[in-house]
This record gives sequence, C-alpha cells and structure tokens, in this order.
Amino acid sequence: MSDLSGKVAIITGAGQGLGREEAMQLAKQGAKVVINDINLPHAEAAAHATVEEIKAAGGEAIAVFGDCADTADSDRLFQTAIDTYGDVNIVVNNAGFCRDKTIFGMSDDEFDSVVRVHLRGHFVNMRNATKYWREKAKSGEAIYGRLISTSSEAMIYGSAGQPNYAAAKAGITAMTMGAAQLMTKYGITCNVIMPRARTAMTDQGATAAMFAAPDDGFDAFNPENVAPLVGYLASQEAGHISGEVMIVWGGQVNILQRPTLSAPFTSASGGKWELDDLHNSLSKHYDENYVSVWGGFTVAPQ
Repeated sequence: MSDLSGKVAIITGAGQGLGREEAMQLAKQGAKVVINDINLPHAEAAAHATVEEIKAAGGEAIAVFGDCADTADSDRLFQTAIDTYGDVNIVVNNAGFCRDKTIFGMSDDEFDSVVRVHLRGHFVNMRNATKYWREKAKSGEAIYGRLISTSSEAMIYGSAGQPNYAAAKAGITAMTMGAAQLMTKYGITCNVIMPRARTAMTDQGATAAMFAAPDDGFDAFNPENVAPLVGYLASQEAGHISGEVMIVWGGQVNILQRPTLSAPFTSASGGKWELDDLHNSLSKHYDENYVSVWGGFTVAPQ
C-alpha cells in the first residue's frame, strides 16, 4: 500500500521539523529523497543528519542547499535531482519562517521576507515542477506528479499578529488550487496541507506554550503526526484527490470546505441600494444571527 519505490521526491526545508518527518516518511515508502534546506551551518548539519538517517535505514537521499525562493537555486535543485535520480515525481513545499508583528508595527522587510520565503518559495518550485511534468507529457512520456503545498489556518482565521504569514499562506492556497485545475489533464495532483505541529516556527513566544509536548500521553502536535498524510497524498492511491485543502494534526484530518455564498440580500427597489435600505437589511441579519467575539464575528448558537 502506498509504495513509492522508484519515485523521486523533493522536499524543501527538510533538514528538521515537518520537512524532516515528511522526508523520512517518503523514504520509508521507498522514494528517493532530495532534501533541500538553506545553506547555513545549522541547516546544513541538520540536513546531512537526515540524509544519513535515511541511508542507515536502507533508503536513498541527498542534500541540496540553497534559497528555496531563488530562481537559480530552484533550477539547480531540480537539475540535481534529475541528474542524480533521473526524474522528479513528488514536490513538497515546506520551507518557511516567521517574523511576527501586528500590522501597525511591521516593517517592510518583515513583511517582504516572510511573503518571499513562503509564497515565492512555493511559486518558483511549483513552476519548475509543473513545467517539467507538462513538457514530459507533451513529449509523450509517462509522468507521475504529486505537488503538496504547506499552508496554515492563519489564512482562515486571519492571525492578528501574523499579517505577513497569513497573507502568504492564503496566496499559497490560491496558487495551488489554480495549479490543480491546470494540471488535472496531465494526471498531476496538487493539494494543500495545513498542519498543526510543533516546529522551530512555533517554539517561540506565546505559541510555544500552545504547542508544548505533554508530560505523558499522546503528543498531538508532534510533527510525525503530519507525515502520513503527505505520504498518502504522494501515493498512487491518492491519484483521484486534487485541489483539496486538509488540516492535519494528532490523529485528525479535516477537509476544508469551499467557501459558499449565503442567500443574497436584495434592495427594496430591485435597483441600486440606498444607505437606509442597506442598514435595514444587513443590521437585522447581524443582530439576529451573529455575536461579536474579539472584535470579529461568529455564528451565534441557535
């Protein structure tokens, strides 16, 4: 079940945390793994350690270092994978970091750097993957392609202290949904995961306490819990699943439903709204159906 023998997987940010667990999972399923991480001493050491652990377990892996959001580095990453293993079949975009601030205290660099590594980092590697698979398909070659993007529930709830991160994760989701539509005719799947897991990004500030490991019992936020879903979405068995967004943590997977429109409000005249008419229609709706929570709105109990 879910055998990936002979398949080649690229995972960004795979030296430690979620990326490491995803690399270990795909290697366990038989994939040849290309571990990508930033070329900094701590990241390189972690990536080499992950490669050696995969090899010690009988798997195949290499490490390729560079900036996940740099076009030249992404080109080199894909070319190295092809030169070493002959193909690319699975791409898991995972790399990222946080620079948390509220919007009125955030600098240009704090916004740009986070959007760059998350959103552009997904873009350049997604572009290389989809272009490679499309060209193979056009030449008549058999292709196997699985694209897995990493978003966050910050996109859904609008994390007040992460306007850069939440915006980037929303962009990742939208971009992946577009890729899913584009690539379906080639048999390529594109999906998004939203993991709740303890990583280097959560081990700081107030978030650290939220994701702390329990003294005993099941550790719901262990990143190991996320890896099986990545392994499944990468598999042959999941070939009919594409354009989906899944929240994963502990022993749970929640499938995010598409946004839906409520019944429309129509002006009394049937034409252009008047201000009083809008107020009478909308305020009544909110008064009857919603209660304010932390400055936002949530559906009131019926």
